[in-house]
Amino acid sequence: MTIRYRQVVNFVKMAEKNMKKEAKNNSEETPDFNINTDDSITGTSHLNEPVEEETEMEKLKTELEEANDKYLRKVAEFDNFRKRSAKERMELIQTAGREVIADLLDVLDDCDRAQKQLENSDSTDSIKEGVLLVFSKLRNTLQVRGVKAMETLNQEFNADLHDAISEIAAPTEEQKGKIIDEVMKGYYLNDKIIRHAKVIVGK
Repeated sequence: MTIRYRQVVNFVKMAEKNMKKEAKNNSEETPDFNINTDDSITGTSHLNEPVEEETEMEKLKTELEEANDKYLRKVAEFDNFRKRSAKERMELIQTAGREVIADLLDVLDDCDRAQKQLENSDSTDSIKEGVLLVFSKLRNTLQVRGVKAMETLNQEFNADLHDAISEIAAPTEEQKGKIIDEVMKGYYLNDKIIRHAKVIVGK
């Protein structure tokens, strides 16, 4: 009984020794890699790290979707603005002279009345007075809208303002290079040239 007991004890001790030896060898071959589930405990890695990476990826994906949505909204807003601006510009072009035309209709009414007077009256004085009133009203209407006639006679010729259609001998030395006669008036609209004056220049 004693011999059998000693054999068992020796076998157990030898087994423990072999296990310790194998554990030592494994620890030398395996790099220092410590995995645990508690962030507060030191270790080379934690089981929840893949979860953190997945959360970060989802966050970036959400931010990308939000940025893309904002971009699409801006594109849509700009497209609507472009269409609205084009429509307003077209309407402005079509109705730009509406107010001026409306004012000129009053002058046209005066022209109609003057025409009837010409047809039914033999008095040249009344006809003349009516025509002069129409001309005066037309000039005043245009002047209110910013139209102003150029002053050209006896002015120095300026190619930026005048179109010389002819040159004639100047009556005096002082009139050389100056405008002697005006064939067609030039006009400004709000101080910008809308028609050059056609003139005759002395040489």
